[in-house]
Amino acid sequence: MHTFPRLLLAALLAFGAVGAFAQQEPPSGEPDVTIRQEGDKTIEEYRVNGFLYAIKVTPKFGKPYFLVRADGNDANFVRSDQPTMRIPAWEIFKW
Repeated sequence: MHTFPRLLLAALLAFGAVGAFAQQEPPSGEPDVTIRQEGDKTIEEYRVNGFLYAIKVTPKFGKPYFLVRADGNDANFVRSDQPTMRIPAWEIFKW
């Protein structure tokens, strides 16, 4: 006789937990955009599920440009409108 109220209470708690879990929104494919001012530039940060993948910089004077990740997981950003930076390889000494 005492087991029925316990089972009923356990069932209500289980269904309440499932209902709360079902109300959570699934991650969307739409980016979250954070806009902020930094000096005379407007910075827009694009994130998906908390992962920062691109930054748009709009200077007060000049063309806007994007900074994108150079590799998939590091915080190393490069401009998307310029080719990869080339490092000079001048020969200074020769033995």
